[in-house]
Amino acid sequence: MKRQSTLRSLFTFLLASSLLFTFNACKEDEEIGPAPTVSAGSGTQGIPGATVQISASINAPEGIQSLTVLKNGQQWDTKTYPAGTTSDNYAKDYVVEQLPVNSVVTFTFQATDSRNQTSTLATQTLTVSALPAKQVVDVQGVLEGNITWTKDKIYKLIGFVRVGEDPTVDGQPTKTGTLTIQPGTLIIGDRASKATLVVQRGSKIIAEGTAAEPIVFTSERPVGEREPGDWGGLVICGKATNNQPNGVFQLEGGYGAFSGGNDDNDNSGSLKYVRVEYAGVPINPNQEVNSFTFGSVGKATKMEYLQASFGLDDSFEWFGGTSDAKYLISWKGYDDDFDVDFGYRGNVQYAIAVRGNTLADQSGSNGFEVDNNGQGTLVEPFTSGTFSNVSIIGPKVDASTAISAQFQNGMHLRRSNKLKIYNTVVVGFPNGIFIDGSSTQQFAASGDLVLNRVVIAGVEGWGSNNFGLGSTPGGYAVRDVNTAATPAPITIGTQTPSAWFLAQPGNKIHNSYANLGLNPAIFTNNPNFLISTSASQTLATGGQAPAGSFFTATDFIGAFKDQDWTAGWAEFNPQAEVYR
Repeated sequence: MKRQSTLRSLFTFLLASSLLFTFNACKEDEEIGPAPTVSAGSGTQGIPGATVQISASINAPEGIQSLTVLKNGQQWDTKTYPAGTTSDNYAKDYVVEQLPVNSVVTFTFQATDSRNQTSTLATQTLTVSALPAKQVVDVQGVLEGNITWTKDKIYKLIGFVRVGEDPTVDGQPTKTGTLTIQPGTLIIGDRASKATLVVQRGSKIIAEGTAAEPIVFTSERPVGEREPGDWGGLVICGKATNNQPNGVFQLEGGYGAFSGGNDDNDNSGSLKYVRVEYAGVPINPNQEVNSFTFGSVGKATKMEYLQASFGLDDSFEWFGGTSDAKYLISWKGYDDDFDVDFGYRGNVQYAIAVRGNTLADQSGSNGFEVDNNGQGTLVEPFTSGTFSNVSIIGPKVDASTAISAQFQNGMHLRRSNKLKIYNTVVVGFPNGIFIDGSSTQQFAASGDLVLNRVVIAGVEGWGSNNFGLGSTPGGYAVRDVNTAATPAPITIGTQTPSAWFLAQPGNKIHNSYANLGLNPAIFTNNPNFLISTSASQTLATGGQAPAGSFFTATDFIGAFKDQDWTAGWAEFNPQAEVYR
């Protein structure tokens, strides 16, 4: 009997233990809520550049800890939540990228709760749809009256398209017009007919884009086939004074772009956030249209945020006039970046020029090329404009970079000019500065030609002095002799040009640009223009704006310090840009 009692007690204990274990297990199951759930938004579609919404709803009884969103398997967004959050309606905007039509982008969501339970994956897909076809409008001949081009169309220039009619050099237009171009408008140039847009004297162009919607003039050819010289360029003719006979002239090439007059405050309109790409078609041998050509344009004309890319001739050329400009980009052109002639007397502040290592012109390529006129005669008004905060980035990235033999000088100041250059840096050219000709040298000695707070820097290991080959006269920071064949010394007053240069306020010569604070990415198709203020020798200090209300106060050398004014509107790889 005692044994039976013992067995009964053991059975009772085991049964109670089993019930207790089952009860506790059930209790524990009841206390742990289910894993989080995620429901993704429905699939969507959008054209490149459009904004679509990526969305999902999340529920987590145990509280949401985090949400991870992947785009095509790569982390795109994460969101963390405060304790106690059990649900959320997630939404984020996505700007559709330039992808082939019918490409699918997959967004994957996964939530984790406070007990590290994770949801099963939920997905939302985006299909890239085709842009609606825009009407292509052929434009040719003379435009008269008020004309407006809108961004819902593409305008194709055929031949020389003229705003206004000005058929003779006497300055009496027979027709005038005002062309207004909406932000975001695309203009293409017909290759076969050497398409060029010419704004004649007495007429205006109002092309005011925005940072989000720049106005683009470019090649008609598709991605991968565009070339410098695919079309002409943008030419503006004004009525300001110059130093040509009788104050009037026809721009080189003989295509009826007459310029000049007696109104230095003439108004040819306004350009803002405008890009000109693959321009510079040859009109005659060695006579190409520039990307931007300003023929005696007057002071009342407004110009800022302009980019010239892959032009076959000069990026910007001023033939006389008094116009001002700010925020200019010369990107991998062939000839000169900033060409100044015929008595130009305006102001320019904040300009960047970057060269491609093989892209140079047979005539010789320079950063600045400056003349009083083609003959260098001492006629007024002298070329005496003022440039401030310019960065000239030559083609030589490092000593191993092969460059075209046609590259010459960061600055070729010649033919009796009186230009004034401040707060400027020149790097990567075989030669820095050439003050060419006795009259130009005399103007430097007298203070009429000014170089103040100018930094010239070479490339480490490039020749014996880090400039070009380091020979005479090739490979110099500032040229001190005439030619290799006639190595007579050049003098400015009683000094050599290099001694004169270093005696001017703030001027410096560095053997290598590596310690200036320039970002190495400045040479790439995704350039970083900002200056490192931690560099041992920096461009971030030492600047001082020239006198005059036009110039913005500045404390740095070159076109940039800590703000990138190219952001949003500039394009540094137009060959890959899909224009529609």
